[in-house]
Amino acid sequence: MATHMTGTREAWLAQRLDLLEAEKELTRRSDEIARQRQSLPWVRVDKAYRFETEQGSATLADLFAGRSQLVVYHFMFGPDYRAGCPSCSSIADGFDGFVVHLANHDVTLTAVSRAPLAKLQVYKERMGWSFPWASSVGSDFNFDFNVSFTQEQQHEGTVEYNYQRGRHAMDMEPAPAPVVEFATSCGTDAPTYARDRPGMSTFVLEDGVVYHTYSTYARGLDGIWGMYQWLDRAPKGRNETGVWWRRHDEYENETQRA
Repeated sequence: MATHMTGTREAWLAQRLDLLEAEKELTRRSDEIARQRQSLPWVRVDKAYRFETEQGSATLADLFAGRSQLVVYHFMFGPDYRAGCPSCSSIADGFDGFVVHLANHDVTLTAVSRAPLAKLQVYKERMGWSFPWASSVGSDFNFDFNVSFTQEQQHEGTVEYNYQRGRHAMDMEPAPAPVVEFATSCGTDAPTYARDRPGMSTFVLEDGVVYHTYSTYARGLDGIWGMYQWLDRAPKGRNETGVWWRRHDEYENETQRA
């Protein structure tokens, strides 16, 4: 027996048309917010950041790979992790599909993490990914863009993440159960795991100068988390009671079920 309200096709259509108007308004509002993002002032990046890539040592300008726009996904993979964050991994599962389209629209997409390049490459091979992934180990890049923090900042409650300064949920003691679960899956403890956070930053290269244009964090990443866009349109929505997702090679043949 169905546990949800049921009705006639006519009743469904009437409500669907109301929903359509709401969806159109959301689309128009989303377009306006995109224009607001693009109208933010550009901030010149003067610090000489260095990264390790498969092609060798690189500057921030080198990461553009000959294009004028750069999108960086701040992937949670700290130096002491043994595997990448499961949430970041599920987001990154979609990168290979559209990185080629972005590249052909003058946009380079790369992930950046603090773990050493060799560790990133091993995990990248495990996941079967091919998108660019640079290591910022030894650089201030992650700290300057508010996705990595020191032990002292955690203890003092001065972490500045998602444009808020203070003690965040991930810094609570004892740590929330999902943080402990993810930390364990990454081969580390909760405080160490929480010293890296997810985010996205975008940059533009004009007349040889790199400018920072936008950054977003936490639920600001929902729009690029592909599985949630599908679940929001599925009959039962996100239907979450806790952490349910895993790295794609850790499910037990879910896609093979009859």
